[in-house]
Formats: sequence, C-alpha cells, structure tokens
Amino acid sequence: MTQTARTYQDVSDFDSWKSTDFLPGGIVTDAGNSMLYITGGWRSDRPVWDEEACTHCMLCWVHCPDSSILVKDQKMTGIDFDHCKGCGICVLECRFKALEMIPEPDSLSSEGGN
Repeated sequence: MTQTARTYQDVSDFDSWKSTDFLPGGIVTDAGNSMLYITGGWRSDRPVWDEEACTHCMLCWVHCPDSSILVKDQKMTGIDFDHCKGCGICVLECRFKALEMIPEPDSLSSEGGN
C-alpha cells in the first residue's frame, strides 16, 4: 500500500487561506458514483455474519447507511467490506444475534492477513 505525503497548514494564518491552497478531496462529478470509491479502510471494527442464526428479516439491510449488506433473492448473502465503515448499526438492529462486531485487526489475523 502506498502512502501519500501529508501537507500541514499553519492554522494561525487561517484568515488568509484560499480554496486553491488545498488539493481537492473526493470529487463527485456524477450522481451515483459512490460505488467507485473504496471506503472500508476507515473501519476499526467489522461486523461478522452468522448465516445459521440469520432469519433474513432484512433489518440490517434497511438500517445500513452504506448499503453494505449484500442481498440476493430477498436474502442476506454477506457484507460488502469495501464500503462498510464499521458503524455497527447492523449489529444493533439484528434481533437474532446473527451479527457481531469484532476489532478489524482480529478479523485480519483470523483470515491470515498481516
């Protein structure tokens, strides 16, 4: 993974800042392009889905602010970790304990990651 150099601004000179002093951030040029931006790297905790406990009530899907609950034929099929921010709303809404939050580092080590 490459890291970009950070630039810091002197905040004591805030009144003289111009928008041209800063590189543009996430630019939305067309509607509906949020799927193009991978934002799951912000997550510090991740939901884990227990398929056996899931009743497919879809409460997690209704409440997920990032549309990260994957669905096919009106049944949950998994979680889109490219876009899940780890907010935990799905876990709070699940009445059947089919979802739980775990720390992201734990999930990476259990998957054989670094």
